Amino acid sequence: MIRPLLAALGLIAGTLAANAQFAAPTLRAHVTVSGEVVRIGDMVENAGEAAAIAIYRAPDLGTTGRLAVADVVATLRAHQVVGLDTRDLGEVEVTRAARLVTRAEIETAIAQALAGRHGIGDARDLAVTFDRAPDTITLDAGYNGSLKATTVRFDATRRRFDASLEIAGSPGAVPARLRFTGAAVEMVETATVTRDIERGDILKASDVALERRPRAEVGTAPLDRAPAVGMQMKRSLRAGAVLRMADLTKPDLVQRGQSVTLVYHSAGITLTIRAKALDSGTEGDTVTVLNLQSKREVQGVVVGTGQVAATPAAPRLIPAAARTALLNAE
Repeated sequence: MIRPLLAALGLIAGTLAANAQFAAPTLRAHVTVSGEVVRIGDMVENAGEAAAIAIYRAPDLGTTGRLAVADVVATLRAHQVVGLDTRDLGEVEVTRAARLVTRAEIETAIAQALAGRHGIGDARDLAVTFDRAPDTITLDAGYNGSLKATTVRFDATRRRFDASLEIAGSPGAVPARLRFTGAAVEMVETATVTRDIERGDILKASDVALERRPRAEVGTAPLDRAPAVGMQMKRSLRAGAVLRMADLTKPDLVQRGQSVTLVYHSAGITLTIRAKALDSGTEGDTVTVLNLQSKREVQGVVVGTGQVAATPAAPRLIPAAARTALLNAE
C-alpha cells in the first residue's frame, strides 16, 4: 500500500510542476522598461523562451505610451506566443524609466559648491539663476548617482559662475556631464515697507514685511520687523523699499503747533500750564513752547505725549556790595 501511495504522490507533484512550468502567458497592464526596446518578457508573464525577443521601441525617456491589446496580441502571435490571457484589458501602458534632474537640484549643487568660499556664507542664503537651463533634465535611468559639482569658477565682483557637474551611472558607464553659467547672489532677510510711506509716518505692523533681498542692497545690518513697528519715519520710502535703522526715529510725542501741557516742578510744587509747541520732539528732546498765559517762550524737555517739563529759572543773585548799597539807599 505504501509504495502505490508514494507513487501517486510523486505523479501529482510532477503534474503540478509541469503545470507551473507551462502556466499560460498573461498580459501585464502596466510595463516599465529602462532600455530602448520593449521585450516580450516585459509585457507578458510566463513568456517562456520568447521573453528576450524585442517587439517594440521604448517610448522616449520619462514618457508613457499606450498600446491596444488587439495589436499586442497580433504582434505576440507572430512570435508564436499563443494562448495569451489578456484579462479583458483594452490597452497596455508602457513607461520608459528615467532619471529626472530638476532645476532645484542643480541650484542646490552649485550653491553647496560655492558655500564657504569667496566670502559666501550658508548655501541656503544663495539665490542661483541661470543664463539658460531647462526646468528638468531627463537622463537614462542608469544614471542613479548623486549630482555633484566637479568644477565651479566664480567671479566675486560680478557674482558670476561657470559650473561643471556630473552624475555617475552604472558601473563602467561614463558619467553624465552638465555645464551651466549664471549668477549667484547672497540673500538676506530684512524689513521692507508694504506701502508708500511719508516722512513723519508712524509704522504699523501692516506697514512692515520681511523679505529676502540681495545682501549688497541691504548692507551689513539687516533690520528685523519688530524693532521697526511703532517707529517714526525720517524720510519717505516707496512700497517695497528696504527699511534701515537710519530711516527710523522714536515717534514725536510733541508736534510743532500742537497744544501741550507745560509742567513746572519747583520746591515740591508742580504747576501745569497750557502752552503751544514751537518745535517737534520725541521723548528726551529739548523743545521750545509758548506759554499761552504769559506769552513767553520757554524751553523744556519732552516727557510724554503732549507733555513738556520746564524748570523755572533760578532767582537772579544780587552781589553783596550791590545789596549793601541798596540797603543804605533805603
